[in-house]
Amino acid sequence: MQQRPKEYKNFKGLKKQGLRDNMTNMELVLNMLSEATTTEISKKKQPKNLLQNRKIAKDGGTIAGNTRKAIETKTGEKIISKLTAKASDKLT
Repeated sequence: MQQRPKEYKNFKGLKKQGLRDNMTNMELVLNMLSEATTTEISKKKQPKNLLQNRKIAKDGGTIAGNTRKAIETKTGEKIISKLTAKASDKLT
């Protein structure tokens, strides 16, 4: 499930709230993995234009996406959640 931030905010039912403030721990970890992986690939490949940058960003996201799928397979639970900070407060 590849989503842009605006689509993800809509999925979670957020209006003005920050997206990261409303992610579960696993969502945050995978987001950080995607960003860190993209940064490392970019350092090694040193893209020269927007097209190359987009490819690297897609590669970083694919790695995080594959990791998400592997975790979901092993745990039997979805990582992507409509759970928000407000909803998670009710759980504790």
